Amino acid sequence: MNYAVISGDVVAFTSLSNPQKEALEARLRALNITLAMQFDTYSRLVKGDYWECVVPQPADALTVALLAKSWVKAFTVNPERNQARLKSFETYGIRLAIGYGTLQRLDPERGIIDGEAIYLSGRKMGEESTHGKERVVIKNTLFFISGNPLLDQALEPLMALIDHTINKATEKQSLILYHKLLGKSENEIADELGISQSSVNQHSTSLGWNAIEKAVTYFRQKMKSP
Repeated sequence: MNYAVISGDVVAFTSLSNPQKEALEARLRALNITLAMQFDTYSRLVKGDYWECVVPQPADALTVALLAKSWVKAFTVNPERNQARLKSFETYGIRLAIGYGTLQRLDPERGIIDGEAIYLSGRKMGEESTHGKERVVIKNTLFFISGNPLLDQALEPLMALIDHTINKATEKQSLILYHKLLGKSENEIADELGISQSSVNQHSTSLGWNAIEKAVTYFRQKMKSP
């Protein structure tokens, strides 16, 4: 049985103040609960800035990754210090790699995730890490990797395009995207956020929701018949 494992690395985490770090960690733990309820995932925060998520149905992996991306980008930060690095966090939020493959061991109660899928995603995160570097240079923050080069090649342009789109999203657009990815209607989102339905629609259109929705559908189809 194949799984998708998403490894995530918060961009410029050290630029946040300690209270902001704690608030973001709490936000990620809340996300873990939502994802478990919606997609039967197992997620964990390994340390403050590193996140892992096992997705039993690989077709759901892009949706789950975009939920994580939009949820982090919707986090409000106050520019207390290190403006340049903080801007990187606000733009990119979190770097994510989807690894697709087998898992030899999966034991959530003991915190064990072991196998090809997590090796692939973790290795990709290691290649893209900016830890310890004075200057943060980021080209892409969304990746897919498997043991199938043809599948990787087919999905690479999709990952790059959707990544470019979402990295331009504002905080409000990111929050609306998060709720849309959970399948909520514009009226439901408007009620939850205390804004008008037309405002939700306007933000969705500006973000390019229709294209994102098509990309998610395409990914789902590819993963059902890789």
